[in-house]
Amino acid sequence: MQKLLFSTVLLVAIGLLAAFQPQATTLALTDETPVAQVLLELGAEPAAHQVDLTVEDVSVEAGRRLVLEGVTGDPLGGNTLRQSKHFVCTSCHNVVKEDADLRYADPDARLAYVVKNGLPLLPGTTLYGVVNRKTFYNGDYEKKYGDLVRPARQNLREAIALCATECAQGRPLADWEMESILSYLWTIDLKMGDLNLPASSLSVVQAGLSGTGDRQQAADLLQSYFLDHSPAHFLTPPPNRETGYGLVGVPANGQLVYEASCLHCHGERRYSFFNLDNSKFTLEFLEKHFPLYTRYSTYQVVRYGTSPLAGKRAYMPHYTQERMSNQQVEDLRAYVTQQSQ
Repeated sequence: MQKLLFSTVLLVAIGLLAAFQPQATTLALTDETPVAQVLLELGAEPAAHQVDLTVEDVSVEAGRRLVLEGVTGDPLGGNTLRQSKHFVCTSCHNVVKEDADLRYADPDARLAYVVKNGLPLLPGTTLYGVVNRKTFYNGDYEKKYGDLVRPARQNLREAIALCATECAQGRPLADWEMESILSYLWTIDLKMGDLNLPASSLSVVQAGLSGTGDRQQAADLLQSYFLDHSPAHFLTPPPNRETGYGLVGVPANGQLVYEASCLHCHGERRYSFFNLDNSKFTLEFLEKHFPLYTRYSTYQVVRYGTSPLAGKRAYMPHYTQERMSNQQVEDLRAYVTQQSQ
């Protein structure tokens, strides 16, 4: 009887142990395999911002239109009210990859990448892969938004809500609109091909998936190939705007900044009442105001932005250190100075 009881207990223990052992997967990795899916297979916890499909009228297409157009079809008929009269999400954010190496927030490497790929250089980080991040409104953004930013730091829904009402100066989103936006964002999550994994790292991940390697090691390695947050550090204009940041500007790089950033938003008043173009008059105006302490000084608006005003809610967001370096600002000044002469 004791032997039978012992055998039964042993079998139960073996069964429970087996149930908690990592299970190998047959997931076939391609460039289009979602990184989040691979991490789940390796034992990672699912992101808290999974789409709530119990909410009615949720759709990827509705989310796509809200992000790109600021409006979408209303379930009750017609279109919704514009989320914002002033901006759409893509006023400040790309929706495609904008960094060649996702491990770094390097403004110089980003400028080269966006120019090569015909993208704008925007003040907000790309929404591509935002669902793969764990924190939002990082670093110094608490200085700008205070207590408002705290719920958004680790909650993508709260981050989107803050962006909708404060950054975009628009209306709050309905539940179905929020979940639709999340549905769309999950279609532009990071894919394995975005990480440029070397063969040695890819083999570690594959071993973890097949059960022949350490799953935790594989997950940690995979996560090391992309940032799970977007660092943000606020900078100030130079103390002496006549001498600037004390860096030698490169006009050719400044032209890239001007065309990918300044003209993208201000050309033909796309997002601003303040029009910019390539005319000598415009460039002379910018050159004149660079060293001044006015709202038209590029040092001023790049580092501080502008504020929404009554009757003029559209404003200019500022560029953080990670989005535009001091060197790039001096490159921009060098280009403006060169072209104005």
